[in-house]
Amino acid sequence: MKLCVIPARGGSKRIPRKNIRPFAGRPMLAHSIKAARDCGLFDHIVVSTDDEEIAEVAVTNGAEIPFMRPKALADDYTGTNAVARHAIEWFELAGKPVAHACCVYATAPFLRAADLRAGYEKLVASGKAFVFAATRYAFPIQRAIRLNERGEVEAMFPEHIFSRSQDLVPAFHDAGQFYWGTARAYLDEVSTFSPDALIVELPHYRVQDIDTEDDWESAELMFRLLQDREKRAAGDQP
Repeated sequence: MKLCVIPARGGSKRIPRKNIRPFAGRPMLAHSIKAARDCGLFDHIVVSTDDEEIAEVAVTNGAEIPFMRPKALADDYTGTNAVARHAIEWFELAGKPVAHACCVYATAPFLRAADLRAGYEKLVASGKAFVFAATRYAFPIQRAIRLNERGEVEAMFPEHIFSRSQDLVPAFHDAGQFYWGTARAYLDEVSTFSPDALIVELPHYRVQDIDTEDDWESAELMFRLLQDREKRAAGDQP
């Protein structure tokens, strides 16, 4: 069985109720549910939440709420892997063994069904524990600078400050969208960020953390631009 787990607790601090706040005409959470449904891979799409209103929005948009998330897993310190592990264990106890699970973030409006399919195919073909979405840093991190205690500029990696960009190893960061894994990897608490994992690389313009109001506005602007581009491209088709 293939399980999708979307963590969506009710206690968002920086952007209150962000999981169900309207984004581009629908609740934020609905975008993640739609991508999961459209990919056609999952036997169950579960939203793990401690919040009744979020649960209602989830069901309205096509997800399942087979359980409410325990309070012990709904604080500011619980990681999403623990939430996914709880869902896997719940299904195992219900007599529905899970082979592969995908943790999908609730605030991932740029996620596409094709990304999820690519991640699953790569996971199965590689035999790795995890495959997740990532993107390249726009600037070489080896040439990063920082300010010391006096506010003066210092190179974080002095040995690379004058290196040419093309001579430096590309660096990537987590896109915060999806994390395919074997059920066993989740249950055994295998590290996601390790040689046991591979990535699906996404373009910069489809990766945006949404933690502040500025992030939210930037994301909506980019989302509309992408929608307009896709509509124009579709109109050009014969």
